[in-house]
Amino acid sequence: MSRIDKLFGLLEQATSQFHTAKAVKEQLLKQGFEELLLKHNWELKKGGKYILEHHGSTIFAFTIGTAFQAEDGFRIAAAHGDFPGFRIKPNAEMEAGGYLQLNTETYGGAILSTWLDRPLSVAGRVVLRSDDVFRPEIRLLDFKKPVLMIPNLAIHFNREMNKGVELRKQVEMLPVYGTATGKLTVGAFLQYIADVLEVSKEDILDYELTIYNTDKASFVGLQDEFVSAPRLDNLTSTQALIEGITEGVREEGLNMMIVFDHEEIGSRSKQGAASTLLTTVLEKIYLSLGMSSMDFANALEESLFMSVDVSHAYNPNYAAKYDLTNRHVINTGFAIKEASSQSYATDSEAIAIVQQICEKEGIAYRKFVNHSDSAGGGTLGAISSAMLPIRTVDIGVPIWAMHSSRETMGVKDYESLVDFMTAYYRL
Repeated sequence: MSRIDKLFGLLEQATSQFHTAKAVKEQLLKQGFEELLLKHNWELKKGGKYILEHHGSTIFAFTIGTAFQAEDGFRIAAAHGDFPGFRIKPNAEMEAGGYLQLNTETYGGAILSTWLDRPLSVAGRVVLRSDDVFRPEIRLLDFKKPVLMIPNLAIHFNREMNKGVELRKQVEMLPVYGTATGKLTVGAFLQYIADVLEVSKEDILDYELTIYNTDKASFVGLQDEFVSAPRLDNLTSTQALIEGITEGVREEGLNMMIVFDHEEIGSRSKQGAASTLLTTVLEKIYLSLGMSSMDFANALEESLFMSVDVSHAYNPNYAAKYDLTNRHVINTGFAIKEASSQSYATDSEAIAIVQQICEKEGIAYRKFVNHSDSAGGGTLGAISSAMLPIRTVDIGVPIWAMHSSRETMGVKDYESLVDFMTAYYRL
């Protein structure tokens, strides 16, 4: 299976942050990784490959070199498995003018207009009543078919629509799931969830459900040089990390990949990059190998962190929005992202290491910097490097329409990112 085929497979499976974690874990288990639990004592071995799931939506995977020594340090790369869109509120069902709708809230900075008139579905996790009140049953759910639509307004009712329309999240962005006639009434959506899970509706206590775009990934361009798909941010990086850590093997040191949750809403959670989780896991690895906390602290100076997230590709229709000398055209290589504000983790020494790896391996890359009059976005790189003070670089695939319900990237750029991640873990 080609790299792009594997990416397409992940795009199809990873319809919520929980499904991202599940899909990543399944790929790595097939590659011989052994699953660990954070609450257990670990008996790690040099040459071992391990995976850890945290609260159902964050994944750690690491390999220990056969000749690993405490002073070797570690190489980490992190992506995120969540994406902008909508979450369904509790008590969400309501009737409005003969239609059945869901009450939702936005998650992250979605481009709202791109969600209109799309076939939408629902995925996430549902929590059920159990005999042990401290251990409720958790089930993953994916309808796997379009069940929702957020209808647009006809231009006949707003002739000025193409000059720009404000979309209010609580008013114009509520999805419809049916017509309130016959057997379909308020309560039908929760009953549908119960039917899919084959449980009683009364046993559903809570849920974290994401609305997702059911569009399929497709090639675009006369030479199929583009990929258009939902959730490229940040499943491109997630799959590239899987490819890198399974293909890139070295005898010295520790290699680790992480897929964090909650990046799109600031990372401040128990499974986000702004927690002490990464430090906890790394220190536990060192202790499990018979090394000390001091060994771990010493290893920081020899370690590297790649924050792998998408970047902004130059859009010729909005040329004034891009930097004068650091524009990034699709299919010219992956992006090294820099910002003096540290919204992208910018460390010239670490960036030089990335460049030398690329030169050594013949991997295409470009540097990206935002236009000085645009704030741009942030990533988990700056957050993580504040929690774990090691050399950090922000990199990723450049895309059009970041945070749209459907985004576009270049095939060659994705290949260059996978090549780099493999070399990063191997050299």
